[in-house]
Amino acid sequence: MTQSTEKEKTVYMGFSTDIIHSGHISIIQKATQLGKVIVGLLSDEAVASYKRYPLLPYTERKTLFENIRGVDRVVEQTELSYRKNLEMLKPDYVVHGDDWREGFQKPVRDEVIQVLGSYGGQLVEYPYTQDDKFADMEKRARAELSLPDVRRARLKKSIAMKGLVSAIEAHSGITGLIAEKTTVYQDGKALQFDAMWVSSLCDSTAKGKPDIELVDMTSRFRTIDDIMEVTTKPIIFDGDTGGLTEHFVYTVKTLERMGVSAVIIEDKTGLKKNSLFGTEVKQTQDSIENFCAKIAAGKKAQKTKDFMIVARIESLILEKGMEDALTRAKAFVGAGADGIMIHSRKKDPEEIFEFVHRFRENDKTTPIVVVPTSFNSVTEEEFKEKGVNIVIYANHLTRSAFPAMKKTAETILEKHRAQEADAFCMPIREILTLIPEDI
Repeated sequence: MTQSTEKEKTVYMGFSTDIIHSGHISIIQKATQLGKVIVGLLSDEAVASYKRYPLLPYTERKTLFENIRGVDRVVEQTELSYRKNLEMLKPDYVVHGDDWREGFQKPVRDEVIQVLGSYGGQLVEYPYTQDDKFADMEKRARAELSLPDVRRARLKKSIAMKGLVSAIEAHSGITGLIAEKTTVYQDGKALQFDAMWVSSLCDSTAKGKPDIELVDMTSRFRTIDDIMEVTTKPIIFDGDTGGLTEHFVYTVKTLERMGVSAVIIEDKTGLKKNSLFGTEVKQTQDSIENFCAKIAAGKKAQKTKDFMIVARIESLILEKGMEDALTRAKAFVGAGADGIMIHSRKKDPEEIFEFVHRFRENDKTTPIVVVPTSFNSVTEEEFKEKGVNIVIYANHLTRSAFPAMKKTAETILEKHRAQEADAFCMPIREILTLIPEDI
């Protein structure tokens, strides 16, 4: 085999940015001295999974890089992992800044070295450009993502991009930051939650009050404000029954103006009882006609196409049967609902799967939402395969926090000191790293 000349060598560089600055240009120019530069540009989904939602879509970012002098071509990198593209392209070099030697991207770097070693490639690292103006640019980008118009639109865009999105409950600024920042690297992918669920149950519980719509909307909007001040991800709001139709109209207007992406309302009337009690307590389902009128009034009140009103169907909870649930779903979509949430308190997911299958026979596009509190053995991959679009982990931060707090309090009382309780406590320093300094 003829030895390739220096000029024929290829260089692979991975990029996720939608803000190209002089630091990027500089490292690309250095890479051109090693060979032809191939830019592996992360897909929108890959960027959103580990960094932040891209301000520019992949097609526009690709055009930007294609027009940089020295870039030979641009290929899509669909995962944070470089493995697939390196094994396909077998570049002589991978060029990267030295900022990934520690921290979250270290496993990615380790994998790159392993793949390069398998065929004789080489990793070349240059000092990462530290410049306050670059940090300010990224800060401004994150600030833009938190603006109401941008944030509101992201839920629909994420569903279109990924097919299935996940949301976890948040009931305060700090739980919002946990939902925003928690990341896991697994199988070449960075995994994050796509959205936050502002639960009526958890909001009430955090205030020590029963889940009967006792906490007024003004207080609940304040919770949203607290979360929005420190996060950028979309918010789905638990609207309970929506209240009177005349009141729901104003709730929609306020949520949309705040930048909330969706409200979910359930087709029940009267004093709210938690759905997981099912038929053990008296619960009254609203008529199809009344609930359709409420949905239609809410849709008429909203000003943008981005905001979503999702109809939550309680037929399976109240043991009214599958046919009633499907009839309601069809009617609610006809009234303007942007999505359908189907709920069940059974651990066996079969009735949820049956509903999704039968609904999808006639409606391929309306998003379906599930809250797998009871049927919690089903994976997101299984839900996606069945046709579900949004999975909400509705109360897990609240439920996991209480056992730890209770155990801590008991331990301090038992031991008459705090030393033993430290085993249940996160160091204050770690908590502070979650909190942004530039609020």
